[in-house]
Amino acid sequence: MKALLVDNINDIAVEILNNSGIETVVLPPQSEEKLFEIIGEFDAILLRNLTYVTEKVINNAARLKIIGRVGSGLDNIDLEAAEKAKIRVVNSPDGNTIATAEQTLALMLALTRKIPMACASAFAGKWEREKFMGNDLYGKTIGIIGFGRIGSRVAKLCEAFGMNVLVYARRKITDYPSFDRLEDILPLCDWISLHLPKTPDTTGMINAKTIKLMKKGVKIVNCARGALVNELDVVQALESGIISGIATDVFEVEPDISKSPLLKFPDKVVAVAHLGASTIEAQINVAKDVAQKVSDFLDENKSY
Repeated sequence: MKALLVDNINDIAVEILNNSGIETVVLPPQSEEKLFEIIGEFDAILLRNLTYVTEKVINNAARLKIIGRVGSGLDNIDLEAAEKAKIRVVNSPDGNTIATAEQTLALMLALTRKIPMACASAFAGKWEREKFMGNDLYGKTIGIIGFGRIGSRVAKLCEAFGMNVLVYARRKITDYPSFDRLEDILPLCDWISLHLPKTPDTTGMINAKTIKLMKKGVKIVNCARGALVNELDVVQALESGIISGIATDVFEVEPDISKSPLLKFPDKVVAVAHLGASTIEAQINVAKDVAQKVSDFLDENKSY
């Protein structure tokens, strides 16, 4: 059995696979073309979010039995093609929950207290206290859009900061006031935090139409998927003042974010390059979890 690891997965995954007698090859993120060329050698592939396993790749994966997504999202894997090819897909939905929830609060604090802007000013040798007047989180109302593992954790952290928590979810929530229609929750929020996967229903859900429903001066934080936000519409709202700021861990187009219109607003935007799960603890947790799942599956399907 032979496994390919890409996207800078923690070394613990190699250790687990090797201890199970699985040969491992570790490579940097792969383009579709390169992955297409080499995938035929492997029984398993483990990846994070930079390499895409497309239908084209899957159709050339004669030996591939399992795809392991080292993290929670699956949007860089063609699930329909994998199912058709009878390839198992596993991930680690729990391993990065704490890291991503804490990243959400970190970005909120950075935006509301203008920390990146003030830091750049200080490093330039300037003393500009009046320029970087911020706002408290305490007493503000936040709408948690999506109430899964991460969203529910963010709600508890926000509550600890003295924020009023509202929830948008399709299922009934008893812990906080909840809404099953986006148009009902948006007008009530000082902050909006996104915690939904990328699907046809959620893609572009923050757009010109939904922005019109928001309270003037609202702030948005996105540690979910960049596709949830129409960046051009958000830019127009930043210019008009409907949105006073956005803190984002993700972009519509990754990893080449150089053309994102959000980056034209360094005074209103706090942005980092998809670091939500980038803690040592989270990467060890998800690597161990997925590597063990892959190892167990290959062991059970040796004759497959």
